[in-house]
Amino acid sequence: MPDYKEMYLQLAAKVANVVDILVEAQQQGEYDFSEEETLVSSLKNSRPEEKGSDQE
Repeated sequence: MPDYKEMYLQLAAKVANVVDILVEAQQQGEYDFSEEETLVSSLKNSRPEEKGSDQE
């Protein structure tokens, strides 16, 4: 008869390792993203100059 307790403990240990790997990958991705230059430009800087009295 298989030792289900041992099988469960091995599975739980491997699942814990996978979770650790995923958390590390997520943290590395967040760090890499935060270190990049801002990809979104400010709307304030991208607006065309307001038209003054030269439009009539």
